[in-house]
Amino acid sequence: MNQQGKVAELKNHLAGFMERLENMDPSETSLEDIDELIRIVEKMEENLK
Repeated sequence: MNQQGKVAELKNHLAGFMERLENMDPSETSLEDIDELIRIVEKMEENLK
């Protein structure tokens, strides 16, 4: 995938990540939810390499 494709894909992933983060209720967020968010960020980072 070329650099522009990677940037476009990253933007899509970040938009989904931010939407999910904004919709989370802190009082109902579990450690599993936080772990999943961390995995999403790690996956995005790995895809950029």
